[in-house]
Amino acid sequence: MQKLWGGRFSKATDKKVDDFNSSIRFDQRMYKQDILGSIAHATMLGKQEIIPQADADLIVKTLGEILEDIEAGKVEFLIDAEDIHMNIEKILTERIGDAGKRLHTGRSRNDQVALDIRMYIRDEIDEISDMLKKLMHTLLSLAEENTDTIMPGYTHLQKAQPITLAHHVMAYFEMLKRDLERLADTKKRVNIMPLGSGALAATTYPLDREFVAQQLGFDAVTQNSLDGVSDRDFVLETEFVLSMIMMHLSRFSEELILWSSHEFSFVEMDDAYSTGSSIMPQKKNPDVAELIRGKTGRVYGDLMAMLTTMKGIPLAYNKDMQEDKEGVFDAIDTVKLCLPVMTDMLATMKIRKENMLRGAKGGFTNATDAADYLVKKGLPFREAHEVVGKMVAYALANDKALDEFTMDEFKTCSPIFEEDVYDAISMKTCVDGRSIIGGPAAETVKKAIAAGKDYLE
Repeated sequence: MQKLWGGRFSKATDKKVDDFNSSIRFDQRMYKQDILGSIAHATMLGKQEIIPQADADLIVKTLGEILEDIEAGKVEFLIDAEDIHMNIEKILTERIGDAGKRLHTGRSRNDQVALDIRMYIRDEIDEISDMLKKLMHTLLSLAEENTDTIMPGYTHLQKAQPITLAHHVMAYFEMLKRDLERLADTKKRVNIMPLGSGALAATTYPLDREFVAQQLGFDAVTQNSLDGVSDRDFVLETEFVLSMIMMHLSRFSEELILWSSHEFSFVEMDDAYSTGSSIMPQKKNPDVAELIRGKTGRVYGDLMAMLTTMKGIPLAYNKDMQEDKEGVFDAIDTVKLCLPVMTDMLATMKIRKENMLRGAKGGFTNATDAADYLVKKGLPFREAHEVVGKMVAYALANDKALDEFTMDEFKTCSPIFEEDVYDAISMKTCVDGRSIIGGPAAETVKKAIAAGKDYLE
C-alpha cells in the first residue's frame, strides 16, 4: 500500500518495519477522539476559507458516517496504515476522493496525536472520577454503620490506641478525596488544545485555533508550538495520579488481607469476592484484595517507563513518544478494573465487631489514657508515662489488662489512682474522649461523614 507520506521514498517499507512502526493495534481506541478532532478541524478549514466549504461539509458528513461504521463493527483497521489517524484518513479518502485529501491541510500527525491523547485522557479522567465517587459513597456508608465499632488503631503494626472502624475508613475517604482533587487539577492541564502547532513550527495557514478549541470543549490553546507537540507532562501527571489512587487502594487491600486472616478475624469477605484452594478445602482467600495490591506495581511501572522515555528526548517530536500511549492506556484500564471491584468488595464484606472490640481491649491500647488520667490529676506527663510503662510490664508478667487491675494494684503503681480510673480507661471513654476535629469520637466522625456527603454532592 502506498503510504500517505510516501512521495519522498522510492522503496517500500520492510514488512517487519511496518509491524514495528505501527501503533494501530493500541491507538485504535482513540478513533472517536480522532474523528471528532478532524470534524472540528475540517469545520474550521471551511469557515476560514482555507478549503472549499463544500469539501469541508462533505468531509464532516463522511467522518460522521465513518464513526457510525466503526461503532457498528463495520471497519477493519490496517497495520500498514500505521496508526488510527492515517487509517481514518485513508478510509475517508477512499470514500470521497480528493476532497478527503484536503483534511490534513494545516495539520501534522504530531499535533493531531497530541490532540487525540489529550481528549482521550480527558474523557477517562471523568469516568475514573465517577468510579472514585462511588467508592467514596461506599466508604461513607461503611463508616455510617460503624461509628460505634471499636477496634485497635496501629502504629508499626503494633496495637496503639482504640479507634472506631468508621474513623479508620474515613482516613481512606480523605485519601480518595485528595485523589479526586488531583484528577480535577490534572484535567486543567490536560484540557489545553495543541492543534495548530503543526509538526513543530505552527503553520502559515490562518487557522482559528480558538474556534477549534471551543468546538472540542478545551479551556485554552497551547502557547508554544514546540511545546504543543512535544509535551507529555499531562500523560505523566495522569499516570502519577493513577499511581496514587492504586497506592491508596493497595494500602487498604493490605489491611483487608490482614483483617480477614484467622489471626485477626476482623472481617470476612463475601463468597462472591473470595476464592478457594485447589488442594486445601478449608481455604477462603482474599484474592481480589491481593490482586489490587499486585496491580499497583503495574501502574507504577507505567509511570516509571514514561518518565524514563521522556528524560532524554530533545525538542520537538520524536518517535519515542509513541510509547506514551500503551502505558497510560494500561494504567487507565487497570484503575478502572480495580475501582468497581474494590467498591463491591467493601460493600459486601462482613464486619466482626466483637473481634475488633476484643482486639482493642488487648495490647494495652488504653495505656495512653491511663497516663492522661494521671496528668489530669496533676502528675507531669513524663512521670505519668513512666508509671504506666511499669504498669504494662506488671500486666504482662501477670497476664492481665490494665482495666483488670484491682484498686490495690492501681494504688501500688500510684496513689493518685481513684475509682474513676475504670471509667477513664474504658474503651468507649478512650474513643469518645477524643472529640476534637479529626478525632475518632462517634459524634466527631458523624460530622466528618456528613461533611463527606456534602463534599460529594
